[in-house]
Amino acid sequence: MNILSIFLSSLIFFSGFLIDQNKLAVASSWIDSKTAELQLLDKITARISTKLVRVGGVAEFGTLEFRVHYCAFRPPEEPPENAAFIMIYDNGYGDKKLQNVLFSGWMFASSPAISGLEHPVYDVTLLSCHKD
Repeated sequence: MNILSIFLSSLIFFSGFLIDQNKLAVASSWIDSKTAELQLLDKITARISTKLVRVGGVAEFGTLEFRVHYCAFRPPEEPPENAAFIMIYDNGYGDKKLQNVLFSGWMFASSPAISGLEHPVYDVTLLSCHKD
């Protein structure tokens, strides 16, 4: 074999590899959902609860206010994952609503230690996203 045939066979091999990689990238799609399910822990009372928050909606727990901007999950034939873009505010107690931003970012159900809110009083993690 000469250098040109080796080069052409390598080029064909790698182009086929890249096409297969692109097919994988297209196949890993996300399914948009309308509701995020959050797990909430009040560390003072040791109360654990779950709350459904609609995408674009607002929910409250203690002094926290949750705003879910996006929530999606992977199809069943792919590795399970749920992801949501969430903003969490601390409104404080009393009449004054301070609205301090505690968290603004992506939460992933598969890695709660990396992407959850850790607060002196509350812990918040994403459980799942629901299509309904």
